Amino acid sequence: PTEMGRLTAVFLLGLGSNDLDGTIPTEMGRLTAVTALSLFSNALTGTIPTEMGRLTAVGSLWLSSNDLAGTIPTEMGRLTALSSLYFNDNALTG
Repeated sequence: PTEMGRLTAVFLLGLGSNDLDGTIPTEMGRLTAVTALSLFSNALTGTIPTEMGRLTAVGSLWLSSNDLAGTIPTEMGRLTALSSLYFNDNALTG
């Protein structure tokens, strides 16, 4: 839900394997304190929001095993703290 963007003090958000569907809310880009975000193994669709490039503290990002498509936003290049990134099992390009 879009209300997730209000959780600005969250450091770890694990939502993997929860049968979530729909698109990734752009409000997720407000979670600027998050260091680990897992959304793997759900039924998320659409593109990766460019707002995800605001997650500059994130070290681990799991978006694998969803139904995401389109190009990987260039804004993802701002995630300089990344040490682990998983986009596998989607239909992403770029």
